[in-house]
Amino acid sequence: MSDAPPSTFTPAPLDSSKRTWLLASGCAGAAGAVALATPFVSSFAPSERAKAAGAAVEVDIAALKPGEKLTVEWRGKPVWIVRRTPEQLASLKQADAEVADPLSKRNAFPTPEYARNETRSRQDHKEVLVVIGICTHLGCSPVDKLQTGPQPSLPDNWQGGFFCPCHGSTFDLAGRVFKNKPAPDNLEVPPYVFLSENKLLIGEDKQA
Repeated sequence: MSDAPPSTFTPAPLDSSKRTWLLASGCAGAAGAVALATPFVSSFAPSERAKAAGAAVEVDIAALKPGEKLTVEWRGKPVWIVRRTPEQLASLKQADAEVADPLSKRNAFPTPEYARNETRSRQDHKEVLVVIGICTHLGCSPVDKLQTGPQPSLPDNWQGGFFCPCHGSTFDLAGRVFKNKPAPDNLEVPPYVFLSENKLLIGEDKQA
């Protein structure tokens, strides 16, 4: 008979990105009904490649119409891709004086150089917004609030954007946080690059 001690199983620690996603999912559950009422089309389509840590995710946005939103997974986080209308882009200038960091100069969540602008996007495809859909306050998931004008918990001059129901932070259609809100920073912009007119690679920002 062997004298070797019985084997033990030590559970693997939960990856921090997964903890963030679980927290975001918990907050989103309470506000899911509100999100369904928005005019955006939200479809969560995780890629097999995204399941591998750090894997870049290739996304085809050819079917994404102006005013629609697509959600994919990258590193266990929801990434929002929004094709903004000309009217939505025009509304960003009106919000410049009301957002806390209009050109994304803060460094808590470093923004790629190509997105440090009013639209927070690559200027050759400035209508396409790519942001991580997790509030920078405590990791909750904001909901779409695209309708303009007075609404509960929103200012009378609301021009469309996103609202975090957990603690009341608001973001415009470039993911920029408004002043005097709990969230300390704009929504994070992940590295991304256009492989073609309608094909994105999220997780890398330089073509091979």
